Amino acid sequence: MAKPTTQQIKLVSTAGTGYFYVAKKNTRSQTEKLQFRKYDPKAQKHVLFKEQKMK
Repeated sequence: MAKPTTQQIKLVSTAGTGYFYVAKKNTRSQTEKLQFRKYDPKAQKHVLFKEQKMK
């Protein structure tokens, strides 16, 4: 059976609050790790979110 092209990932806040978003990533077209500036409601500001694997 073929491996799925999209994979669920966790975007974890670098502010250290433990807040995270769940997103999908196409592993064939995006081989590098994702980084986004998104809103962290616990820190109440926009911070950098980095990709981690779902466990």
